[in-house]
Amino acid sequence: MRLLESVLRRGRSIEAEASAACSNLARDDDRRLAIAIASEVLRRLPDYDALIDSKTKKNLPDDAKARMVLRLALAQALALGTPHHAAIATALPLLQGGSRRLAHGVFGALMRSEAVLPETPTLPDAVAIRWSDHWGEAMVEAAARAISAPPPLDLTMKSAAKPEALEGLSLLSGHIRLPRQSVMEVPGFDAGDWWVQDIAASIPARLLGPGDGKTALDLCAAPGGKTLQLAAQGWQVTAVDMAESRLARLSENLDRTGLSAKTVIGDVLQWQPDEPADAVLLDAPCSATGIFRRHPDVLHRAGARIIASCAEAQRAMLARAAGWVKPGGRLVYAVCSLEPEEGEAMATAFLDDQDEFVIEPPDADDLPAGIAPAQKGWLRILPGMIDDPGGADGFFISHFRRR
Repeated sequence: MRLLESVLRRGRSIEAEASAACSNLARDDDRRLAIAIASEVLRRLPDYDALIDSKTKKNLPDDAKARMVLRLALAQALALGTPHHAAIATALPLLQGGSRRLAHGVFGALMRSEAVLPETPTLPDAVAIRWSDHWGEAMVEAAARAISAPPPLDLTMKSAAKPEALEGLSLLSGHIRLPRQSVMEVPGFDAGDWWVQDIAASIPARLLGPGDGKTALDLCAAPGGKTLQLAAQGWQVTAVDMAESRLARLSENLDRTGLSAKTVIGDVLQWQPDEPADAVLLDAPCSATGIFRRHPDVLHRAGARIIASCAEAQRAMLARAAGWVKPGGRLVYAVCSLEPEEGEAMATAFLDDQDEFVIEPPDADDLPAGIAPAQKGWLRILPGMIDDPGGADGFFISHFRRR
């Protein structure tokens, strides 16, 4: 309940609120279950609300506590496989009096009628309208299919050689896709043979290719998948991030994989490198609407205000990063966003502002089947582009070279 209220009433992310909201739960598996229930509610919120409304004479207010409790109970009963009696027994104590009787009656009526969720989830209206305007109905339909379940597990290998112990689908050299499972149980974790990274998120660093000892700045680097990639590709990497706790995780992954990089606590809008680098990778903070499959809360909190605020910060970061690229060097800009204000519009504005830079389209060998550069040379990764093998996060990536 606290997690859902944080998202729906205060616009906070589950990730940011999980520690405080679950502070009274001593066991890790209980905390994971609470997060799973809240995430499942947000994955199919319009569909749960439609079921609730079908059994009430008058629709409950969106923020009514009875509606929130019914969402929790239905997510457990219809999606997570919780026995019906257990789902309602744990939900009802959150209510009192008439609200409790109402929730009990609605839940019972839905269970007796053998209510089921639609095969394809319904996206929130505001999101569906926005994405339809930008990308068309086919993309919206693909996004609805994509959010129906958490994505598979993508791994980036420290070396391109595929360990025999891992049998999965490879979409690119050095990539393996496995069914969703506990990361700790996958062979090679302790040995540092791989790290978790969606196939789309692995493309920005791939575009820079072998480093051969040249210097690279990884800006807004944590949690560090791209830093690990660059280090494995032979770059001398300086990883910069303003979050000390997230940089600590990056350092742990460097230790686990046996890779090396310099880590710096710093705000990209204030920090300054000692000298320009051969390559700069800016994976800028963004609305994160492209990772809705694994973080469905983003669809309920990232609206026009957040998108505009992120775009303003991205433009400032990109301008600073441009000054840190050596002549002849390269700059990769990436965001896990499905909003053109943070992608296509940002790259266009950058080229208008920076006449020393040109776009360098990626080689086909650096891209999985189903993803190709746009006419202007940048990459836009949308739901549905590689649907059959499990999809990919939404991303925008542009690779610039300084003249």
